[in-house]
Amino acid sequence: MRQVKLPENKQTSHYAIRESIKTVRTNLQFCSMGNRVILITSCRAHEGKTTVTVELAKSLTEIGKRVLVLDADLRKATIMRRASLEGSVKGLSQYLSGQATAEEIICSTQYEGFDIAFAGQCPPNPAELVGSSEMQAFLQAKREEYDYVLVDTPPVGVVIDAAVLASHCDGAVLVLSLDETGYKEAGEAKEQLEKSGCRIVGAIVNEARQNRSRGFVRKIVARFKRKTAKNV
Repeated sequence: MRQVKLPENKQTSHYAIRESIKTVRTNLQFCSMGNRVILITSCRAHEGKTTVTVELAKSLTEIGKRVLVLDADLRKATIMRRASLEGSVKGLSQYLSGQATAEEIICSTQYEGFDIAFAGQCPPNPAELVGSSEMQAFLQAKREEYDYVLVDTPPVGVVIDAAVLASHCDGAVLVLSLDETGYKEAGEAKEQLEKSGCRIVGAIVNEARQNRSRGFVRKIVARFKRKTAKNV
């Protein structure tokens, strides 16, 4: 298995951020009984879903879990651009189009128990690929190999990919930026995911400011009708 090095994020090394990620980790463990494949998305771009995905995976490995992060954003391949890679790397798009095997696209990282599959080259039909039977079979196989499969997707409020892929996942987490998203927009994203039949595990409020966060979180909780919103 090829090894890749993921960059360190100095912002997430802050004590309060680390503790918030641990809280999310604990909540995920309690509310995801039997749910191993978790889709992570957002309403818009730049709300922090990829950072949350990677940091949550690292946190889960700290308690002995085996985690696969799957970059299913076939349109932008965000994680691949951040990683230190040498040479060409095959990814999810090549696997789903029959150009690579599952073994060829999964890489280990510098964190024990943390594997990753990058998005690969941008295909002309990303929504069709992530909604395919090959995608479903891949997730089913990895569900048996890992404690958690965290699937990073494009924003559900921008393109349909996340809603299509959600039907293959056990649960979904919505990452919301306090500075970017209103509670009405968050509710619409939730409803879009629910149409796929995917269970909403909860919401993570990112970049929260103390003077605004409480009211926003109250509205999110009311919209989601359960106390699963957390500040990160």
